[in-house]
Amino acid sequence: MASAAEQMAANLSWGALGKATDLRQRILFTLGLLIVYRLGTYIPVPGIDGAALRDFMEKASQGVGGMLAMFTGGALTRMGVFALGIMPYITASIIVQLLVTMVPSWTALKKEGQQGQKKINQYTRYGTVGLATFQAWGIAKSLELGHLAQNPGYFFQISVVITLVGGTMFLMWLGEQITSRGIGNGISLIIFVGIIAEVPAALARFLSQGREGVVSPAVIVGVLIMVVVTIAFVVFMERALRKLHIQYPRRQVGMKIYDGGSSHLPIKVNPAGVIPAIFASSLLLLPTTISTFSGSQTGPVMATILAYFGPGQPLYLAFFTAMIVFFTYFYTHNVAFKVDDVADNLKSQNGFVPGIRPGKKTEEYLEYVVNRILVLGSAYLALVGLLPEILRNQFSIPFYFGGTSVLIVVSVAMDTVSQVQSHLLAHQYEGLLERSQLRGKKRTGATKKKAPSRR
Repeated sequence: MASAAEQMAANLSWGALGKATDLRQRILFTLGLLIVYRLGTYIPVPGIDGAALRDFMEKASQGVGGMLAMFTGGALTRMGVFALGIMPYITASIIVQLLVTMVPSWTALKKEGQQGQKKINQYTRYGTVGLATFQAWGIAKSLELGHLAQNPGYFFQISVVITLVGGTMFLMWLGEQITSRGIGNGISLIIFVGIIAEVPAALARFLSQGREGVVSPAVIVGVLIMVVVTIAFVVFMERALRKLHIQYPRRQVGMKIYDGGSSHLPIKVNPAGVIPAIFASSLLLLPTTISTFSGSQTGPVMATILAYFGPGQPLYLAFFTAMIVFFTYFYTHNVAFKVDDVADNLKSQNGFVPGIRPGKKTEEYLEYVVNRILVLGSAYLALVGLLPEILRNQFSIPFYFGGTSVLIVVSVAMDTVSQVQSHLLAHQYEGLLERSQLRGKKRTGATKKKAPSRR
């Protein structure tokens, strides 16, 4: 028997979307900000030699430049004001969340509620400015070393740093506005739109390689089939979950005794979603962003790092896998599924896992179950994340057809659809409440009888 919420979700239609004025405004607001973001990727940084930049990026698009272009929505290939993208903010978020778990004063700050969270967000913004400044200065120096600047010097470096840092901070603001006033997931939607916008050009380049004979038709067909299979696999794994049986005892309210019920606590196989892949990619992009434009002028330290941690190298693949596994466990236990909070909520609602004592024992049992589930979830993320590296090195396939991009696109699309459905359900519930109130008023008005007039 389907629940009332499931029946309402099955009845969602475009007509219901048209009646939900608040949701329509949120969608239009989100689309407007995303259009602003796409326009910003075409505004170039001042002082760049456009012809030299195009020639350079044509050579670098198959390597790490393709990876950088994916996360910046093509802004890096055009050296736009959003060339750094949202990666400095994500990296700063990683550092701040690590400090929150390790520094006792920051841990106490997190427990202060909304005020503490505001301070943590403020520290994240400060970290974003610092990281963006460092990366922007490195890009400015690399542009000069790569002979891509028209008038190299301090004025060029300062202008590049101010432009790129301002673009990153503006993107961070756009993401926060989409999260609070739009349909949610502002940061993920920005990365999602950047990938989708560059897919047609990547597909055209890939098919042109087939016409030129660089890639065989069998490889093209195989890649397209693999993309479809990867999408189906990602959808299946993102919807997979473990249902944990929860029992509620009999309770007495006044003179009435209510029988105990049971329900299920759903635990996703991948509670962290796409966050671990984005976190791991952002850490790997930190040195490569600086070294992309320097070419043969790369210093000995950076050259050594790139030699061992370059795309396709064994250490690179091992580090990428380790980071995905680490962030899967870290983000799940600290953000996505906090076992101590779940155990406290079950205890406050008088719910318990059959055979497990409420409180500390339930917390330990939940941690045991989640850790076992995350073995499969982290392996799934690592497998999908390593797919583009193998394809790029073996078949020279554009990075957009890799597993990380498919994972981001599918996960964000599914989450966005779920949020739209939740807004529509909330709108339908509000409509039902209004109708019930109106009917109640009509009934009370109809049952009222006029008092007999006194003679």
